[in-house]
Amino acid sequence: MGSEIRHSGIIERVDDGCVRVRILQTSACASCKVAGRCSASDSKEKMVDVNCDTSSGQWVVGQPATLVVSRGVASMAVLLGFGLPLLIMVAVLMVVLWLSHDEGTAALASVLVLAPYYMALWILRDHVSRQVTFRIEN
Repeated sequence: MGSEIRHSGIIERVDDGCVRVRILQTSACASCKVAGRCSASDSKEKMVDVNCDTSSGQWVVGQPATLVVSRGVASMAVLLGFGLPLLIMVAVLMVVLWLSHDEGTAALASVLVLAPYYMALWILRDHVSRQVTFRIEN
């Protein structure tokens, strides 16, 4: 197993210092022969902004590109987006259930606690985006 994750895509836009790449994110079964008739197959288009030197003119709209990210960075992104929120929800659910003995209140509190978490993540998005970076390979 490699230490990097790769996605093929097409360059959509080239701005000063930023290249926007469109990738097709597919599930494992999307390449199956009967994927068109099965509701389990899933594929989505995603836009990824890559900060890089655009002054050389090597990036052209419509050009194929391969995005690369290290597995450590990808793991950190998954942890921030899904792992920590799950842990916070479960912790709040247990504490509120233990304190109030009311399942409805505990469930509501565990869902509502995600609002400040994701708001803080949004406020810190510039810091997170410096940590979670992609690069383009030719």
